[in-house]
This record gives sequence, C-alpha cells and structure tokens, in this order.
Amino acid sequence: MIVTFCGHREVHEPEMVKAWLEEVVEGLIHKGAVTFYLGGYGQFDMLAAAVVREKKERYPQIRSVLVLPYLDRNYDASAYDETLYPPLENVPRQYAISRRNEYMVNHADVVVAYVIYSFGGAGKTLRYAERNQKRIVQYNKNLL
Repeated sequence: MIVTFCGHREVHEPEMVKAWLEEVVEGLIHKGAVTFYLGGYGQFDMLAAAVVREKKERYPQIRSVLVLPYLDRNYDASAYDETLYPPLENVPRQYAISRRNEYMVNHADVVVAYVIYSFGGAGKTLRYAERNQKRIVQYNKNLL
C-alpha cells in the first residue's frame, strides 16, 4: 500500500498534529502500508517525514520516498530512503508542484491530509484526491 500526504505549509499546534500523524501512520502500517510518498515542503511535510522516519525504526520494511517537482535543484534527501522524479519534463515550471502532487495522489492508495482551509495548494490537492475517489484520512480541524 502506498500512502501520501497533503497539508499546509504552516501547522497550528504541531504537537497535536504530530501525535495524530503518529497514530495514523502506525494504523496504516498495520493495514499494509509500506511506501510513503512525501513532498518535502513546509511544516506539515516535515512532520510527516519525521513520523515516517521514526516509525522506520520499529518497522524497517517501510520506505520513505521524496517525490521531486524539479530536477534542477539540490535537495537534502538524507532523511528519505529514496527520491522519485515523476514524468514532469514537459510541465511548465509554475505547475510542477501541483502536477507532482497530482502524481502522488494518483499513485497512492491513501491520502493523509492536514487541510483546515480550502484555499492554497493543500486544499487543491485534497479536492483532487476527493474527485479521484481516493481513501482520505483527514485531520479533524475541530481539534485545534
């Protein structure tokens, strides 16, 4: 099972969100998740990557994959098991991140979402996942 994440650049109550992610990721691993696609931008992505990295200590079979929107940038991929560049060569630069996000959703079985407002890239990615009838595990914004 492949899991991906979508969320806002800034996270309110990061301790609560991290605790939620720990519970969700643990549950998904028990249901067969082995690959986690991560975007590597913003606070939510960093929290998700940290949780997957911590879970890897207990579940060494899981893989964290940093999915790259650009090839002409240097990325610190040391916190991930591997990197992946989707077929985005012909995508205009201003659309690369949103197309990369769509790729992650298209190839995932589950989308874990921290989306508390409908605007921005996270909201757009969540709507894309909903339209494509992906299984979504969404943070309860009422907990904030």
